[in-house]
Amino acid sequence: MFEKRTDLAIEARESFPEDHVEIRGVVLDEEIIQNGCIRISTVNITNEEGAMLMKKPEGNYVTIEFTDKSRYMDDKETKEFEDKVSGTICNILMDMVKDKKGRKKDTGEEKAETYMVTGLGNRFATPDALGPVVMDRIRVNRHMVREFGEEALEGSKIVCAATPGVMAQTGMETYEILDGIVGNISPETIFVVDALASRSVGRLCRTIQITDTGISPGAGIGNNRHKINEETMKVPVIAIGVPTVVDASVIVSECMEETLQKQGFKENEIQIFLEGIADNNTKNLFVTPKDIDEQIQWIGKIISDGINKFFKT
Repeated sequence: MFEKRTDLAIEARESFPEDHVEIRGVVLDEEIIQNGCIRISTVNITNEEGAMLMKKPEGNYVTIEFTDKSRYMDDKETKEFEDKVSGTICNILMDMVKDKKGRKKDTGEEKAETYMVTGLGNRFATPDALGPVVMDRIRVNRHMVREFGEEALEGSKIVCAATPGVMAQTGMETYEILDGIVGNISPETIFVVDALASRSVGRLCRTIQITDTGISPGAGIGNNRHKINEETMKVPVIAIGVPTVVDASVIVSECMEETLQKQGFKENEIQIFLEGIADNNTKNLFVTPKDIDEQIQWIGKIISDGINKFFKT
């Protein structure tokens, strides 16, 4: 069967037939806000059966999607829209962190907590530069606390950040770099920001996925690296990602599928045809928006604003 690669849990859920309303071990909830401009979808994978069907780890996946309405706002409405999205990101992070804390034993001590933010990806490859772009805007303060004490804090959180680059630049896996850093600073939680792959052109730079399951760098484009999650890092890992590329073969297959359906071909005939062309020259090609530079800066600012708002709480 022709497989459409994606990093988004909501797309994995949508891949099931429409009449397959319930999937064991998978709970879907949706909410529409901001006058229909924003859809928030929560996919909760509760057991091994659900994880196997979805091909994703157990945990929570919250997706924030923007409709086309967001492109036709004036400057004031755009600012309100961006504030709403960043505020939504902040609230989701608060809920996930609170949930993780609820599983830990309360020591009764009240002290500032250390959080680490890391931006994965290649700064010099624009579709993969989301992580570094977000890192440029994160307000770190750990150095101030080390110099002046916790009185230097605006809120109650100590923040540090790292941009580990990619293996071709460092000769090291991201996991190896982060493992060494985490061992020294012992953060309460790690926020990982990375670019993702989607199977839908309409979701590129218009969707934010936040999950408490961590991340597998490069998985969406078939370049799997060591997983970065609570199991490997020994601390909770919350991943924030935005799809910036779509597999070219997916675009080709969707266009051809639509054409064949209009010509009256049966579903099994279409599937056989798509499987026959799956191993063509588009196999290792990925497509990104022509204005990706502008889009990365825009979505990167929204995400960094959301993270910074969380650190102020």
